[in-house]
Amino acid sequence: MKVKAILLAAALMAAALFSGCSSQPAAQNSAASGASKASVAASSEESTASQASTQESTPESSAEVSQESEAVSSQPTGQPVDTSWFNDALFIGDSVTLKLSYYSDTGAVGDAMFLCAGSLGYNNCLWDIDREDNVHPVYEGVKYTIFDGAKMLAPKKILIMLGMNDIGLYGVDGAAEAMQEVLDKLKESCPEATIYVESVTPMLENMQLTDLNNTTIPQFNEKAKAIAEEKGCIWLNVASAMEDGSGNLVYDYCGDPDAMGLHFSDTGCAVWVDYLKNHVQ
Repeated sequence: MKVKAILLAAALMAAALFSGCSSQPAAQNSAASGASKASVAASSEESTASQASTQESTPESSAEVSQESEAVSSQPTGQPVDTSWFNDALFIGDSVTLKLSYYSDTGAVGDAMFLCAGSLGYNNCLWDIDREDNVHPVYEGVKYTIFDGAKMLAPKKILIMLGMNDIGLYGVDGAAEAMQEVLDKLKESCPEATIYVESVTPMLENMQLTDLNNTTIPQFNEKAKAIAEEKGCIWLNVASAMEDGSGNLVYDYCGDPDAMGLHFSDTGCAVWVDYLKNHVQ
């Protein structure tokens, strides 16, 4: 599938999703047309329970611990946190996290807050709020940069998952460089908050692109983990819970297998939340 065709499909999907979900309490991107220009991975996935699998088992997940870093990489404690743990947490992300914001209506992450938008990445979240083609998230009808939004919401915990929209456009190094600036600015905006950096998750095996694929994503995650630890953040290897054993997204966890092949179904969101509950402590 050519990139132009994917961009067209992404724009159509984003327009359909945002027009049908305007009543959702979570933050949403109001510039769907700008989103399609910003990145190949710009679409907000369909939020539909019919795509969810009834599979009962979830894959084992793990997080590495850096012995040399000042940061503590998260690992299972043996006792998962309750959903109330998320009540003072803010999720920041792109269209992948946007799906989680819809899934949060089930109560899976308590009263968590969301600042997310289709096409959002480490690079464009640094853009000025007045830039015409910005893709900053909207919270309760007002557009914010993630830094101003986080400062306004004053969370105790921030869980950020970005990078999918950066890798194909700026390369692994360009995405990692912007990530460092974003984490510094987040720490300035919310100095009392604990920041959790979530890894970028894989794509379906048959939906990989030339620059964004299941080779470049792990390459970015390796750099992202080192940056997170250097900045004193907690690394969450969410990708480890979503992989099929060969580095690809598990098919049943995918909510758009015929489109982008990288957003989650309800089943995928359930696995994601389960991973977080067992690794955030």
